[in-house]
Amino acid sequence: MNASSRWKPSGDGITTPPIPEFLSRVTVTAGSPSSTPVTPPEEGLVMTKPTDNVISIAKPAEKSSLDKFKSKKAAALANIETLPTELKIHNIAAAKDFVRLHPDEENYWSSELCFVNVPIKGQKRDTLHLIDEDLALQYIQPGRILRFRLALATKPHDVFFLCQIPSRNLDNEWNRANVKGCEQAKTLWTILTSRKEEGVETYKVDYAQNQDAFPEPKWPEKQTLDDLILTRFTGLSIEAADHPGLLRLIGAKQANS
Repeated sequence: MNASSRWKPSGDGITTPPIPEFLSRVTVTAGSPSSTPVTPPEEGLVMTKPTDNVISIAKPAEKSSLDKFKSKKAAALANIETLPTELKIHNIAAAKDFVRLHPDEENYWSSELCFVNVPIKGQKRDTLHLIDEDLALQYIQPGRILRFRLALATKPHDVFFLCQIPSRNLDNEWNRANVKGCEQAKTLWTILTSRKEEGVETYKVDYAQNQDAFPEPKWPEKQTLDDLILTRFTGLSIEAADHPGLLRLIGAKQANS
């Protein structure tokens, strides 16, 4: 009796007939039957995965990377103050714009300081130097010594500079108006313009029509006025009698000439 004669339908319906014995030994490859029987592995033999006999190939050496040279710091990190290392120095009128001075006079307005203008080879204009007052009095004619205060100031949008504030000859109308403008600029956007063309020897002190036309200054909190001034005068501070600037002013031969 063959396999098909032994198949009977089940009570629940028709079921798949059993696979003939000779077909159970046939494998199917690419949709076509194969006459080669599948031989089961012998007992005791270990089946190996195809990857067990794969020969590993060494990776090529990694190329140099620029990652370690990339900049990792932002241009301006939060809470880090950035001010120009060389603030300009001029009086409030020379700004030719609205100006505010730091309202903290005790910490951001200096006391009276001593200065001299030194001619520098190759430069059309003399260069302002700080000078120790004792040296100035010993070597420099009084008429060449400048005395004034410095205060941190700004034009609109935080264009900072060091503002010259007169500290002597305050009966002079120019100086008086200058000081008045500086005092007003502690709280108001202020501008000074010369009235010389009107035949009046003084400044006109005005303030902005709308004080909120410009944002409030973002004054530095971590840099002191001393730091700002000393940074500005790096290499331009006369503290010894052999300083090239002082030697130039008194016409003395310099050691390296």
